[in-house]
Amino acid sequence: MKENVVIIPYQIKMADSFFKRLKGLMFRKDPIKDEGLWIVPCNAVHMFFMKFAIDIVLLNKQNEVVMVYHSLRPWKMTKPEKTAYSTLELPSGSINQLGICIGSIIQCPIQN
Repeated sequence: MKENVVIIPYQIKMADSFFKRLKGLMFRKDPIKDEGLWIVPCNAVHMFFMKFAIDIVLLNKQNEVVMVYHSLRPWKMTKPEKTAYSTLELPSGSINQLGICIGSIIQCPIQN
């Protein structure tokens, strides 16, 4: 079977410190577009204080997708996923647009 590798075409920022993970995308007024946030470590997210929906992609340590949430709305949350190591937050609709599914391997350029 051929591996489904998905290259993310957006600018991705890394949130790998306590404060960057805590803030995430909260308090932003406009929906993200052509950008995303990779939160490490992270196996669940909340949408408290968010003003727009986003796609959530949970990944294991090999960057393999273990769970997806399409257009998670403000004030919702995901369940902790035991097999997840990190979370990729993308513009709403990205999962379908990029063909991301459970088992996909994610590659993306990281911008600090």
